[in-house]
Amino acid sequence: MLSNIFNPDSIRTFLTEAFYRVIPALMCITFHELAHGYTAYRLGDRTAKDMGRLTLNPIKHIDVFGLLMMIVFRFGWAKPVPVDMRNFRKPKWFMAITALAGPLSNIILAAIVLFLYGLVFNALGGVNAQGAGLVFRRLIVKSAYLSVALAIFNLIPIPPLDGSKVLFSLLSEKTYYKLMHYERYGIFVLLLVLNTGVFRSTVGRLTETVFDGMMVIWAAAYRLVNFI
Repeated sequence: MLSNIFNPDSIRTFLTEAFYRVIPALMCITFHELAHGYTAYRLGDRTAKDMGRLTLNPIKHIDVFGLLMMIVFRFGWAKPVPVDMRNFRKPKWFMAITALAGPLSNIILAAIVLFLYGLVFNALGGVNAQGAGLVFRRLIVKSAYLSVALAIFNLIPIPPLDGSKVLFSLLSEKTYYKLMHYERYGIFVLLLVLNTGVFRSTVGRLTETVFDGMMVIWAAAYRLVNFI
């Protein structure tokens, strides 16, 4: 078994797949966290801005474990952008809006990427793409898919994911702050969920369904180029 793992072909395959996931993952998590920070800033909290997190530099947003999870399982997270709810005029509701901005930004990013993919599909070699054209095609598709996956994953209502902040905002003030106090323990529940078949059969299937539906954006851009 070890000989199979460490043979040149296996190593090459692993490194190739890692490349096709790391580059898109860095782009997706960067937009995700930037959206959180910028939304919080617009709603009155300068914490992320003052800490230099309103940037497209992916190094500022990387959580090593979360990135590895995204590479291996296609679902992961970044280093959370710092948000101080005390700076919000309506803390609970503005926190929910800030949280929702991350997944929404990923859906928008996926839509933009798929539209551009449709525009350059023929230029990259079309269905017969080879060499650099094929590499770019795979990177583009992976970026769109991972962006959708990141959005869906973060909408799970388990702390510390964004979905929990949106769901908790519907609760009473007392219950809300009590649950937020125990938010840091949610990661253990999340890890348990990630290791169940239920996760794959629900979140994974939903991601594929949303992504397949968004391919109409690619088709529209492709038809537009061929029409012109």
